[in-house]
Amino acid sequence: MKIIVDAFGGDNAPLEIIKGCAEAVNEFGVDIILTGQESVIKSVAEENSISLNKIEIVNCTERITMDDSADAVLKTKKDSSMAVGLRLLNNGEGQAFISAGNSGALCMGATLAIKRIKGIKRPAFAPVIPSESGFFMLMDGGANVDCRPEMLYQFALMGSVYMEKVMCVNNPRIGLANVGTEDHKGTELYRNAHELLKNSELNFIGNVEGRDIPKGVCDVVVCDGFTGNLILKTYEGVAITLMKQIKSMFSQSVKGKLAAAIVLKELKQMKNRFNYNAYGGAPILGTSKPVFKAHGDSKSVTIKNAIKLSMDYVNAKAIEEITSAI
Repeated sequence: MKIIVDAFGGDNAPLEIIKGCAEAVNEFGVDIILTGQESVIKSVAEENSISLNKIEIVNCTERITMDDSADAVLKTKKDSSMAVGLRLLNNGEGQAFISAGNSGALCMGATLAIKRIKGIKRPAFAPVIPSESGFFMLMDGGANVDCRPEMLYQFALMGSVYMEKVMCVNNPRIGLANVGTEDHKGTELYRNAHELLKNSELNFIGNVEGRDIPKGVCDVVVCDGFTGNLILKTYEGVAITLMKQIKSMFSQSVKGKLAAAIVLKELKQMKNRFNYNAYGGAPILGTSKPVFKAHGDSKSVTIKNAIKLSMDYVNAKAIEEITSAI
């Protein structure tokens, strides 16, 4: 299998991207295509003693930054590492594409360059997030601010297929994010989406409130991209703040440091359980070929895990399953 990776996407590019690709080659035996400035990639690899075995480099002269508009990937920066990677995927030179770069540009490029699965209204970001009981998928995590009821239904359908085929969750529970659990709660969009989901063959458990989402009451949380991005960013912010507070509490006194030493193993386990790096990235579900968005602050382990996730996605034939379901 060959996976295409944007070497210049994200805050820690290209070093952490190259390291993650080398780790994936060693651990999974996968072939990698790295898109980006070849001279820089080779220089960084040499300086950090990183092997480029089974890693092909496709040279590019540009890169998409966080300040670029979403359409830059299609118009003004056609020779960027992101644009070239998407073209390689579209031409069948790799089985999946991964980037930790500009989310808006990646989503637009995936939608217009790779195209949608026939029948899908809009592709959506689908991050997998840790919960008290395991993990859940958030659909949509920020790609579509304005949605229609049938789009939320399709998000639920795609999320259900992904969780079952890729994440091995049996009969995934679908929940609709809302301000109350009663059927009549929410805006017209959510009331109509509730009706569609209730009458579908999906394992729909009804509305779920924000406070219940971290408990893991469902396997796929469905919402519009505006709501989803607020949930995602709030979730990340609370987790970071909580870990800082715990660290501060244990480091303020000798007694606290002694207590920390006693529960150090448990603290590390808790931190790892809520570490987004473990899940690698978020697929853009609804595109006709696998495209993954890795976190902007991705370290090498994030990229390695994103590569593994993309391999699982391809092997599970999830796109074919979604196409069939639609």
